[in-house]
Amino acid sequence: MRDLPRPAAQYEVRRVQLHEWADVRDLRIRATGDPDAALAFLTTQDEELAREDSFWRERTAGGALGENAAQFVAIAAGERWIGTATVLLRASGDIDHLGRALTAPRADVVGVYIDPGLRGRGLLGDLIDAASAWAAERGHDALTLDVHRDNLRAQRAYARIGFTPTGVTLVSSIGPELEMRRAIE
Repeated sequence: MRDLPRPAAQYEVRRVQLHEWADVRDLRIRATGDPDAALAFLTTQDEELAREDSFWRERTAGGALGENAAQFVAIAAGERWIGTATVLLRASGDIDHLGRALTAPRADVVGVYIDPGLRGRGLLGDLIDAASAWAAERGHDALTLDVHRDNLRAQRAYARIGFTPTGVTLVSSIGPELEMRRAIE
């Protein structure tokens, strides 16, 4: 599939800010309501809708100020949130978001979402580039992520921006997944 024209000047990518918890919540609820969400997220829209505001404030604080987590968002025309990606830094011996004990430090990309009408235009690459830069500043040399085995669209999108399968597979709460990795240059 060919990439669509890139709307480079029409959005900005940046780290979330502490006061934006309602926007973080609204984007996550929109993401988990996507028709492909069952192949992409470990939670459902109903689960996200049931969360208290305190959860969203805490989640946003971690993504905005955390030393081991950062959430990046793409915002169109200064107001509409159109995409997101979070990177979680983990040390050797940590347990990751899927319950795996890690044998080496990792920078895991999670919670990736792009508005359906804007997919294939370079926005994913810009979000991942921001996550890469942040992780590199903290000493990491690669990003990893898990993608559902049947989510071929996402696998192709990740491959276009430099992710390759590592050969590691697992079964999570959403089914069979494979691990992909991208070196930080």
